[in-house]
Amino acid sequence: MRITLVSLFTFLSVFSFGQTIEQLEQQLAEAAGAKEKMTLNYQLATEWLKKDAKKSVEYGKAAHQKALELNNENMAAEASFLVSRAYARTRDDRNEDIWLGTAVKFAMEANDADLIIKTVDLRSRLAEKNRNERKALQIVQEAFAYFSNKGDKSISEMQAQYDIQKNQLEREKRQLEQEKKRLEGEIGGLKTDREVVATERDILKEDKTVLTERQLTLESEKQMVEEEISKKEEKIKAVSSERAKALYISEVRRRFIDSLEARQVVDSLSLMQKDLALQNAELAREQGKFLIYLLGVAALFTVLLAVMFYLRFLSKKKSTNLLSRQNKIIEQERQRSDELLFNIMPAEVAKELKEKGSATAQKFPEATVLFTDFKNFTQLAELLSPEALVKELNECFRAFDHIISQHPDIEKIKTIGDAYLCASGLVKHKTIPKGIVQAALEMQEFLHDYKQQRMRLGQPFFEARIGIHTGPVVAGVVGFKKYAYDIWGDTVNIAARMEEQCEPGQVNISETTWGLVKYSFECEPRGPVPVKNKGMMEMYYVKRTI
Repeated sequence: MRITLVSLFTFLSVFSFGQTIEQLEQQLAEAAGAKEKMTLNYQLATEWLKKDAKKSVEYGKAAHQKALELNNENMAAEASFLVSRAYARTRDDRNEDIWLGTAVKFAMEANDADLIIKTVDLRSRLAEKNRNERKALQIVQEAFAYFSNKGDKSISEMQAQYDIQKNQLEREKRQLEQEKKRLEGEIGGLKTDREVVATERDILKEDKTVLTERQLTLESEKQMVEEEISKKEEKIKAVSSERAKALYISEVRRRFIDSLEARQVVDSLSLMQKDLALQNAELAREQGKFLIYLLGVAALFTVLLAVMFYLRFLSKKKSTNLLSRQNKIIEQERQRSDELLFNIMPAEVAKELKEKGSATAQKFPEATVLFTDFKNFTQLAELLSPEALVKELNECFRAFDHIISQHPDIEKIKTIGDAYLCASGLVKHKTIPKGIVQAALEMQEFLHDYKQQRMRLGQPFFEARIGIHTGPVVAGVVGFKKYAYDIWGDTVNIAARMEEQCEPGQVNISETTWGLVKYSFECEPRGPVPVKNKGMMEMYYVKRTI
């Protein structure tokens, strides 16, 4: 039975995947059912995998989402695995690991042993590649524990491909029926066209006879005109020959007369030239002395002028070099000033501050504020020297800065002692705080690795609480000598309360933030928790990305 199913699946795969991506996308646009859309998205993700990894990720995630809506664990696992392969092509190790984990989860729910083994192997290799042997061992142990309890093997992949081929065959059957109707209509139209073509052929034969007779008449008229033109050309040639002879004789006579007059002029000019030569010889002797004197004065003046211009050139060159160095120093300082200004506040605010000397305060109706604080910071400060304490704080805060720099929508606000404050959504349009919640998970992941390293060395370590809340804030620049970009509002206070009610190593978000990111992250509800000056508030721990 299994061999028969495999053969059927292979035949259907060859028949279905012979279609082009454009045809599949057209079919997806026309699809109505959720199951059909899920299947077509999976096919498109597979086709795009070798050509465009980003497109493959997009369609793979869509197939995964439809599988979740249909409670189809088999397809959810296959789609997750396909998305991980697309991220592997872009060398995005973090997202590859996330989607491999998702594939393992759904494969276990679907009892698909083949996919579990394949996914666990890739995920453990990825952990070893990143030199995280502890994580690789944990992944393998989880799979071993699963197979110790369950050993069933699923045919989820064959069933998913069978559904794909079944839908494709039905769709192509409909297309062939439509093509058949169209061809039948064209055959009926061709019978009528034959009669029209026969009538037009008779008309063309008559027109051809008339044109032939007209052409013979024109040839006869053309021959007569050519004979008349030849006669006139012969007459013109005879007249032109006589006129040319008369003109030649006239020209010879004119040249002879001109030559006689020219001889007389030449003789008179020769006498005048001799007289002028004698006069010029006398004048040249007198002018020679004056010219020598004049040339000497001109040479001296030229040398003095050249020296003066050379000295002026050296002075100007020196001034230009000095000015160029000064301008370069000024430009470097200006760039440093701009970099510092753009580093401590948003680009739009910094630009307005440069142009006007001040920045207008702005209200943002839906910003998300992240607040962190280290557990037992005062006790740790007593165990470390001032230099070591500042060094450890700097290492953690530099890591936080690097993490939020990977998310363009997050703006660092400030650090207050051991607390770190940043925010997203400081724009005029509506945003979803997915990036800042992801950054919070990455911060806790960094601190977890940092903790393991410090514990191996027997040294104290930091553990942080992170609180996040979404709501309206007011942002602006304060100060005169040292500018500071800051945010104010009840949203900041509630984010701080979220942090106070959080356990170390966790990310605690409010109900408002949870409502915006609940489809992107797996969250653990905590129920109502008392908050200072706010009463009871619903809170959630963010566990991982979905």
